[in-house]
Amino acid sequence: MHSADFMQALRQLNWLAGLDILLVAWVIYHCLLLLRGTRASQVLWGLLLLVLAFYASEWSGLATIHWLLSLALPYFFIAIIVLFQAEIRQGLALIGRRPLALRLFHAPGSDNYEDIVLAIHYLSARSIGALIVIERNTGLRTYAESGVALDARLNYDLLLALFNPAAPLHDGAVLVRGTRLAAAACFLPISTNPAISSHLGTRHRAAIGITEETDAVAIVASEDRGTISLAVGGRLETDISLDQLRARLSQLCGQYLPPLEIQPAPESGHLPAARPRA
Repeated sequence: MHSADFMQALRQLNWLAGLDILLVAWVIYHCLLLLRGTRASQVLWGLLLLVLAFYASEWSGLATIHWLLSLALPYFFIAIIVLFQAEIRQGLALIGRRPLALRLFHAPGSDNYEDIVLAIHYLSARSIGALIVIERNTGLRTYAESGVALDARLNYDLLLALFNPAAPLHDGAVLVRGTRLAAAACFLPISTNPAISSHLGTRHRAAIGITEETDAVAIVASEDRGTISLAVGGRLETDISLDQLRARLSQLCGQYLPPLEIQPAPESGHLPAARPRA
């Protein structure tokens, strides 16, 4: 394009064209964020290499390769739908999110978050494995139906009873919906992302898997190392402190939680008491 043509094109731009460009850039950016760090990104690179090979074979005169690729290219769109079905489903779920007012209405209160944080603190300090999933905008009914329905008021003692290793419902995940404990012993999808560390166990992979499929927040207490992890958006934040967990829950779920003050452990060996700092 000559400079005169370029200047002419610039003069034809208006605010509507600028808005159109920004919207396209926004869509491309969020599509890349959706694919970043997943196996879909590797598949996408492979498809791009095949497209480049198609044009390179045409330019270099490799007739047989060009003929084979020309037969395969029309089916690439079907292959993209099949290979990227999880990412497409997640993207459509993000588009169909409920309004902000409904999101705030369904968010658990800060008292319930206190119970969750303190229960995770207790369980991780005793190296008791636990997985708690907090529903946000995307419904978790499908996963709740895989476990035992409870519909009970969420509280600290109930969480400890459910994750007691001697209890029949200690395996699986607990699903929290609003101010209610929806279900326990739930089965969650296991992430197959090859970028995940091989040292992570099934509980952590399930936490990543449910946050890949939905916008839920998953909290994990490790029974091997006694650490706390948080998964959101298909990414795992490991070895976080209690105050970091509270800050992340406040940020992700729109409820302010003051930092905790952990009291010194008594000589009896019981778990240190924890209470919000003023």
